[in-house]
Amino acid sequence: MLRALFALLLMLGAFAPVSLARERLSLDAGWRFSLGDAPGAYQPGFDATSWRRVDLPHDWSIEQPPDPAAPGAGNVGFFPTGVGWYRRAFTAPKAWRDQRIALEFEGVYMNAEVWLNGVSLGRHPYGYTPVFYDLTPHLKLNAVNILAVRVDNSPQPNTRWYSGSGIYRHVWLHVTAPVHVVPHGVFVTTTELSPTRATLRAETTVRNDSNQPLIAVVETSIRNSDDHAVAFARSELTLAPGSEATVAPTLQLPRPGAWWPDSPVLHRVAIRVRVGHRTVDDMLTPFGVRTVSVSPESGFVLNGRPLELIGGNVHDDLGPLGAAAFDRAEERKVELLKAAGFNAVRTAHNPPSPAFLDACDRLGLLVVDEAFDGWAKAKTAHDYSVAFNNWWRRDLEAMVRRDRDHPSVVLWSIGNEVPERGSAAGTRIAQQLTRRIRELDPSRPITAGMNGLGEKDWRSIDPLFATLDVAGYNYELGRYRADHARLPRRVIVAAESYQSQTFDNWAIARDQPYVIGDFVWSALDYLGESGIGRVFPPAQPVVMHWGGNQFPWHGAACGDIDLTGWRKPVSHYRAILWDRGEKLYAAVLVPSPAGRPWNVSPWTVPPALPSWTWPGYDGKPLTVEVYSRYDAVRLYLNGQLLGEKLTTRAEQFKATFAVRFAPGMLRAVGVQAGREVESFQLTTAGAPAALRLRSDRARLRADGQDLAFVTVEVVDAQGQLVPQADRPARFALEGPAAMAGIGSGDMASRESYRANPHRVYQGRAIVVIRAAERAGTIKLSATAEGMAPAEITLRSLPITAR
Repeated sequence: MLRALFALLLMLGAFAPVSLARERLSLDAGWRFSLGDAPGAYQPGFDATSWRRVDLPHDWSIEQPPDPAAPGAGNVGFFPTGVGWYRRAFTAPKAWRDQRIALEFEGVYMNAEVWLNGVSLGRHPYGYTPVFYDLTPHLKLNAVNILAVRVDNSPQPNTRWYSGSGIYRHVWLHVTAPVHVVPHGVFVTTTELSPTRATLRAETTVRNDSNQPLIAVVETSIRNSDDHAVAFARSELTLAPGSEATVAPTLQLPRPGAWWPDSPVLHRVAIRVRVGHRTVDDMLTPFGVRTVSVSPESGFVLNGRPLELIGGNVHDDLGPLGAAAFDRAEERKVELLKAAGFNAVRTAHNPPSPAFLDACDRLGLLVVDEAFDGWAKAKTAHDYSVAFNNWWRRDLEAMVRRDRDHPSVVLWSIGNEVPERGSAAGTRIAQQLTRRIRELDPSRPITAGMNGLGEKDWRSIDPLFATLDVAGYNYELGRYRADHARLPRRVIVAAESYQSQTFDNWAIARDQPYVIGDFVWSALDYLGESGIGRVFPPAQPVVMHWGGNQFPWHGAACGDIDLTGWRKPVSHYRAILWDRGEKLYAAVLVPSPAGRPWNVSPWTVPPALPSWTWPGYDGKPLTVEVYSRYDAVRLYLNGQLLGEKLTTRAEQFKATFAVRFAPGMLRAVGVQAGREVESFQLTTAGAPAALRLRSDRARLRADGQDLAFVTVEVVDAQGQLVPQADRPARFALEGPAAMAGIGSGDMASRESYRANPHRVYQGRAIVVIRAAERAGTIKLSATAEGMAPAEITLRSLPITAR
């Protein structure tokens, strides 16, 4: 009956012509912003001409210096929060008649309410999940339309780390025909994989927003990395008005190129939806051909091959940029993690930006994608617990639907150290969350990170862990072997671990397949959770980050990599432990006052620098650490052999030497089978003589979004870094660009990340340059008192000039 009705309607011309392809339009540019509440700002006639013009992504908190009176206190790094308003005008062309227009926010922190032409479209509490609004009923064609967004980050504290404030991810307009693929409605899974063939299930959900019943044809084409079509399926579905339906054809892919961290081959699925002879939707979705499984016998298995997860936890911020999720900044974040030897990352404790996952797909970094920090019980007064009961399903679905086509995502995580762990209520919530994830995506294992319960029995967490595929242990290294003996089917991952236990976590993951990897806290320094990695002088006891006001500390110095992208010595030690290509590295422990040991928190190690520049320490003993994958190391000072020590597993691949400082060259040499095969040297630097600028790239795209990260260094007359240099430098920029952020690795600095001049720290700073939408030459210059200036020239090219 429905087929006959469809044919009759088609003959009568009941369907108006539709566009042959969907449009996805950026709405990042041209917003007006006002910090503070503005009653009536949602009304179309409100006068916002005096408001500041901003382009997204935008974080207003990072624009201000840390403030000891900030209501979020050390949780958010003492950065101000509050309420902010955004407004943007746009014209809807006549061509959008009979189309569906949807507005997508990738992320707004937090409690965002959105209006179009004075009509409220809805409110979204969670700051980390995407949200779509249907503009169609309220849109004025061939006229100016006004979007208004109120962002309320004033209830504090609402997080345990820096969140930023504002529309900090991208905003898009989606223009589709009434019959269209729903948002994130394409999902490709690999059900079988061998070197010669892959079997794929390609699921597509189509919606009919017309007022007529119809039959739609969905054409599914798989395109390989060379953009050649290698598989095809044609499916038919029947759609009543206002309904959705899903097709899921099976396709055979010959000689598949499987996605692997060292060879991240990406395919694309092309979906075309036809109604009669018309193409009503057309889209491409990247994906990877790969399978994932876990077991206590084989551990983590990717594409049939066991793989150890060499992981680190990362928060959402991007250092000097705050939370503003620029695509290039997210890509660089992944580059830094890969270069440091990581093959996996845990997105603590929320879904990351789409740009971050896109970069993980392209560059080959495995992801544990985490939904929530907590559930219904609060960790802070205004955290997600206030919204959990009403919003968890929508937010969880938004994360899984958005991220399930990313081959880099290999585990879902439903929570972190939730207060309900160990209780029947916590088990019930875990069952709800895991059940819904498996309905949406049965192809990935599920985990959560949990830690001890103080006086309460650790075994009370067993029922919650039983709902998961992988039990995430946070700082519970001592329980692994006993728990395995008690529950031999349990698969364990170190969801969080201390830097000080790097070797022990490596050893058990290497020796025991039921431990599938280690995720250190943390891979990167981050804003907020102030002082967690702080080092205290011998006379001062350690104060935990939750135990007192840590101002002026505004961030966590517990990362392997600092805010400028510089790898600390512990990063090189980790890479050598896991045999990630590095074989030899040396560093000197920073001398403490009175020569007594530093007091360190559990999340860090005594400070060290790869430096042989120690003014005032002539003749005094210094501790030199040498990390090595060789049988032994020898240490030379100014050509004189100081000693030789073993660096095998028994020595934890580390040797320590006591050396009296004398200026010159300190040289560590790796010894294998009695032969010197590699050397690592540290040379004493002279007085600060000049500044040096080095950019991560010479060319940018003139798109208003692209970034260059320029490292600033203080060097001596021979061009060697002077690590004790700690002085302000002033920066000037010419050409079509702006300085998006300036910073250093000093987590106790009181400076704003917009301050200019800005003090360098341990001889380094960083300047982030944001390209404008106009091509041209960009010149950055740097000056500092008593030193030769520096200048660097970059080129911003038209978008078409790749």
